[in-house]
Amino acid sequence: MWFIFALVTALAWGGADLFYKKGTDPKDKFSHLKIVVMVGLVMGIHGTFYMLLKGIQFDPMDMLLYLPVSALYILSMAIGYIGLRYLELSIASPVQNSSGAITTILLFIFFTHSLSALEIISIIIITLGVIGLAVFEKQMEKQVLQANPKTIDTKYKIGFMAIIFPILYALIDGLGTFADAVYLDELSLIGEDAALLAYEFTFFICAVVAFVYLKAIKKVPFNIFKERDKTSAAILETIGQFFYVFAMSSNAIIAAPIIASYSIFSVLLSRIFLKEKLTKKQYAVIIIVILGIALLGIADEL
Repeated sequence: MWFIFALVTALAWGGADLFYKKGTDPKDKFSHLKIVVMVGLVMGIHGTFYMLLKGIQFDPMDMLLYLPVSALYILSMAIGYIGLRYLELSIASPVQNSSGAITTILLFIFFTHSLSALEIISIIIITLGVIGLAVFEKQMEKQVLQANPKTIDTKYKIGFMAIIFPILYALIDGLGTFADAVYLDELSLIGEDAALLAYEFTFFICAVVAFVYLKAIKKVPFNIFKERDKTSAAILETIGQFFYVFAMSSNAIIAAPIIASYSIFSVLLSRIFLKEKLTKKQYAVIIIVILGIALLGIADEL
């Protein structure tokens, strides 16, 4: 089931990315905090209902135990949300979605794993495909900037920042996923339900802090009931997180690169719902990545 869980996670996070794009105002310097509020709110609600419906006795100490993982994830996501203000350049960076590869490499270094040749080839295909897609997007954006000189000045002023954000995101998220693999799979330091609730309640606390900061300190106009795109993104983010925990607890070293390929689904959804045009190269890379994912599924059945 880990393979299905990993696919659902990638699809959900690809959909979340779509709504993150739609709901981010490049001129709003507090947009990342507003997203933190919405994601944390939805996760807090989900965590509460999940705990009550399953009759789980949640131990608050699990939040402290799982805090290193939660902190890395939330920090990387907040950095990613800031980068959304510079979406065109940040999403075009070849390192944005390399966190899965970072996780796999770290697991190989610190833990003993036996992977088949088919699994290794599939992971390489998926990782190179994601990087290739980002490279093509970067090339396309450069062409757009050159064709529209009026936008060049603004974009180049934030170009360095836009590249830094995905680099930080990839590194921190890769470390977070590695830590998660250690907690859930390699050493089994915490159960799936406990990890899920610890993360969601920690994110909820961050959301409360961010909301108080926005409303009480910065006096920023912010109505959570009018944030439809951010709410949709938060719901999909939470769905992905739910399935992610169970995927990582079963086969982290292979699940990580599959989940990291969610950008492929984001591109496809953008083509369907935002009517964004894709080049032949992009379609080719998407097919290659999907092939790599399919090969992992076949390898799991062998």
